[in-house]
Amino acid sequence: MTSPRISFEFFPPQSLDASFRLWETVQVLAPLKPSFVSVTYGAGGTTRKLTHEAVTTIGKNYGLNVAAHLTCVDATRAETLEIAQSYADAGVTEIVALRGDAPKGQARFTPHPEGFADSVELIAALAETGRFTLRVGAYPEPHPEAANTAADVAWLKCKIDAGASSAITQFFFEAETFLRFRDACAAAGINAPILPGILPIENWEGTKRFAARCGTQVPAWLDEAFTTAKRDGREALLSTAICTELCDTLLREGVEDLHFYTLNRPQLTRDVCHALGVVPEVSLEKVA
Repeated sequence: MTSPRISFEFFPPQSLDASFRLWETVQVLAPLKPSFVSVTYGAGGTTRKLTHEAVTTIGKNYGLNVAAHLTCVDATRAETLEIAQSYADAGVTEIVALRGDAPKGQARFTPHPEGFADSVELIAALAETGRFTLRVGAYPEPHPEAANTAADVAWLKCKIDAGASSAITQFFFEAETFLRFRDACAAAGINAPILPGILPIENWEGTKRFAARCGTQVPAWLDEAFTTAKRDGREALLSTAICTELCDTLLREGVEDLHFYTLNRPQLTRDVCHALGVVPEVSLEKVA
């Protein structure tokens, strides 16, 4: 089995300590030669400037292919396309185009009166510029606002048809969840690559809260395993083992790409990649 292609997601720092953490994360993971890295965009566009700075700095200083997240939230069409243009001017050729979450304090996403109504409109407008490779989000378990998985698959097909070339899924805990979704997408005529989103578990209680917001189902066996591991002080060991096994199962089922949600904490992601055979490239020089 060959080593997978890998990619990483980072988020822009909002404090000095967070800045150090981001750059440490990039330095630890860049030697693994990811096919791309992405930088998130805060709810309501709250990290718009920070995202731009992180994207351009990572691309310039580390030579990585950086995909910038871009959402429809709280911006006019002109403002959103202006942001996209600023990325193009900085040499960024990939965008992860998302509708985006509702701003803090709002229960549901409401389009800006002069903005894009949804992700499909955003993708179509970005595709029309001809300047970007577009990636989109996908949901192997029903999105909190979707009726069912069939609705999510149909919406993903709309996004691909609008001009996206690949999709990255929300995280999940069991390989079968992704594999069923992949099969459903293939049956619906979706031929674009679908990258599974992998979340190495840094903090189990925090991960469960995150899962509840995203509609990700938490298996009882996993909760029991972390309860036992916490009692024995082996949470990090369990996290590495479970994540590695999940990735290995996906690879054996024909998956070729893995997208890791790093949460700007690189150690677990690095350890899992090493276990999968993805190691830093070392150049050997002749010694006289």
